[in-house]
Amino acid sequence: MSELFSEPETDSAPKPVTARRSLGSLDKALRVQTDNYDYYYLCTELRRKRMIPILTKVRAKTTAEFGELVRHPGEEYVHVIEGRIQVHTEFYDPVVLETGQGIYIDSQMGHAYIVDTGCEEAVLLAVCASADEDLMESLITLHEQEGGV
Repeated sequence: MSELFSEPETDSAPKPVTARRSLGSLDKALRVQTDNYDYYYLCTELRRKRMIPILTKVRAKTTAEFGELVRHPGEEYVHVIEGRIQVHTEFYDPVVLETGQGIYIDSQMGHAYIVDTGCEEAVLLAVCASADEDLMESLITLHEQEGGV
């Protein structure tokens, strides 16, 4: 009976420091090319990450060209490094992001990034995050289904 009314035990022990570190560069990135994007997965030697940094070149110019909206586990933040993009999502009106702007979304919501009118290509820094430790493998499998090389 006393267990019903007792306070839950808190784990006050400090979490161990993993001391993981990885330097990211394009020459060491894993490149995955699809019809809409060139993905450059950074820091790929670290396995079981919960945060995946990806440099992305956007080529699709229309939602018709892009095709079906993409969905995957987790959340993502996208920051425009070069160019201008339109962000299309399942539940919101499209928004335009200029160089220096970013957006944070629920990745399970359908989404697509296309270059904005008058822009040939855009470069984004994307960070995808999830409690799924196999997130990178899930994303690469998704790209293969999109027609990746």
